[in-house]
Amino acid sequence: MSAFSDKMKGNWNIAKGKIKQQWGDLTDDDLDYAEGKEDELKGRIQKRTGETKENVNKFFDDMKFD
Repeated sequence: MSAFSDKMKGNWNIAKGKIKQQWGDLTDDDLDYAEGKEDELKGRIQKRTGETKENVNKFFDDMKFD
């Protein structure tokens, strides 16, 4: 299981808030998260925002939970 999956399981509401701060045009539908579907979620973010795969991956890798 990836570090992304571990972080997301217990902290999804916090993560959604951070993602919306980074990319404000995303909707709750865009951020529909299902366990095991991390790549699909990242792809939706890329498509909706025009971000590169590298930037989206870096954002998730750097995401810190307090």
